[in-house]
Amino acid sequence: MGKSGIRVAGAVASGALLLAGCGGPGGGGGEDRSDAARREPVTVAKAPARIPVPLGRGSRVDSDFNGDGHRDLVLNDLVKRDSHGDDAGIGIVYGSARGPAPGARQLLSPAQHAAATKGQLPAVFDAEANCDLDKDGFTDLVVSTDPPYDGQGQPPVPLQILFGSSRGLSGKAVKLAIPAQARFGNDWPDQPVCGDFNGDRAEDLVVHASDGRLSHLQGPFTRKGAPKTAGAPLASPGNVPTPPAVDVDGDGRDDLLVRTAEGSGTSDSSLVPGGPAGPTGTAVALPNGVDVAFGRFGGGKGLDAAIGTMRGTALRYDVPGTRRGELPVAGTVLDSGDFDGDGLSELLSSGSQLRILKGRAGGLSATGMVTVQPPAAGTTRVLAVADFDGDKRADLVVRTYRGDTKDTIAVYPGAKKGLIARKPALTFSTSGFLGAER
Repeated sequence: MGKSGIRVAGAVASGALLLAGCGGPGGGGGEDRSDAARREPVTVAKAPARIPVPLGRGSRVDSDFNGDGHRDLVLNDLVKRDSHGDDAGIGIVYGSARGPAPGARQLLSPAQHAAATKGQLPAVFDAEANCDLDKDGFTDLVVSTDPPYDGQGQPPVPLQILFGSSRGLSGKAVKLAIPAQARFGNDWPDQPVCGDFNGDRAEDLVVHASDGRLSHLQGPFTRKGAPKTAGAPLASPGNVPTPPAVDVDGDGRDDLLVRTAEGSGTSDSSLVPGGPAGPTGTAVALPNGVDVAFGRFGGGKGLDAAIGTMRGTALRYDVPGTRRGELPVAGTVLDSGDFDGDGLSELLSSGSQLRILKGRAGGLSATGMVTVQPPAAGTTRVLAVADFDGDKRADLVVRTYRGDTKDTIAVYPGAKKGLIARKPALTFSTSGFLGAER
């Protein structure tokens, strides 16, 4: 998710956006776990016809792998042919002037796109972060893998980079190179976060080291996966760097949110300011919670923070300001985005329901809250809140699934009135990737 939809989730992996089961019309919610549903094969006959990935020339749009000026959609957890099937890989739906175009789809599989370690291809191949690491105008994708490790000494780096191009993501990934001086301890170097933390207008990566330390890899990166430079690991108030990075104070340097624990449970979190040497300095402590989202919710000049708990949502306006608020809406997963294009962010809360709270001059309020009805029965996850069609309004992308073999992706455009369209402008299934060329 780009910075237009500023969200920080307790679960760090890309796509790990949790929403307790929302049911569609006539559905009671929850995952269908019947034997028939688990055995039912996937059909791909209704998938949109394949079309070529549009050629691009480079752009500054977030998540634009082919550089044509339109945001692309990344999909982990594709459906399987049966419940015992292997994970197919990562799905990319390339964008257009009207939003995601399911016909322009690409399957990224370990067999075709992963780098081998000691002659062994990874079984795990999950999208983690994306940004333009080599500064060529094409967004690159950071992928997590599972290289072989005998348990002795420091584990290998599990992260790989697929570079964007005029034809999108292509070729083999390269392994992320983390210099020895930037590593610490024997933890896996993972949890990547993109951001310009030192203000040099090049995207950096921050990854977990161990024992309260983080590795700051300064961009731009080479096509061999090496950073421009990397110093000693940085001390941090938390072990888990959490995307996306945000420039809270407007100084041109991204600030980094770190949590004390990974996963979707309650955790302490702190915002570490960016600086000439990267994310260092006095951190701003935020209330203990499940999730954090940043946005311009109203009543201040800078970015505000919403911290979700099982009981309600705590608000901190003008971080690290003193003005506070509280909403009686539980925030197990939070996202933000300007759905109506008025310059203020709305807060999207994904708990037992999918609800949008409108940003106002006086701040967020539960008054006039909009409830989104998913288009199908099952468990629903928020995939993205971002402007996919270029109209300066955030759009909402959700996935509703039933077991391992059925799902529906729905795209709801942002709207001046009502915040988002009442019905999705586009629906499709990730089953279409099962017929994609590999």
